[in-house]
Amino acid sequence: MSPAALRRAPGRDPGLQPERTRLAWRRTTLSGTVVAVLAVKTTLHGGASAAGILACALCCALWLAVLGVAHRRIRALAAGPRPAALAPRHAAAAVLCTVAMAVCGAALVL
Repeated sequence: MSPAALRRAPGRDPGLQPERTRLAWRRTTLSGTVVAVLAVKTTLHGGASAAGILACALCCALWLAVLGVAHRRIRALAAGPRPAALAPRHAAAAVLCTVAMAVCGAALVL
């Protein structure tokens, strides 16, 4: 597009993208909650072994970390029309916690 066409182009609606992102963070925290609840249920149902309790505790701690990152991001999205970009360290923390929760959940099932 030429610079003149860019100036004439209508502005993007700033309300839709942050709303989709906010909903995605909520879905992520909901799925993390399900994993944490299933980890507790699996640990209690299968007999409380030391490895099971450790995996369950790690899964719950990771869930709390994801909740913290998501809460911080949802607040930033609600703060104004143009939210700041997600810091790379927060994005990396969310990804690492999510992958680690999946590994802990898989370890509990096996």
